[in-house]
Amino acid sequence: MTPANPVGVPDPRDRPTLDLWPETGRYLGLSKCSTYDAAHRGEIPTIRIGRRLLVPTAALRRLLELDDPKSA
Repeated sequence: MTPANPVGVPDPRDRPTLDLWPETGRYLGLSKCSTYDAAHRGEIPTIRIGRRLLVPTAALRRLLELDDPKSA
């Protein structure tokens, strides 16, 4: 049986958003610069609130293919 959360990405019900850096970058294994570059290119979905860039947890889980689209 596969663990429900193999890389430790929080459940969207617990944490609806994550900071782009360092949280999201670390889950993706990217440096700070690479994380911001990927967000700028639209490869990482972000929400801007003031000066902060946040990543919806559900979008990150889809990006990492942790959620099974058939079960949703």
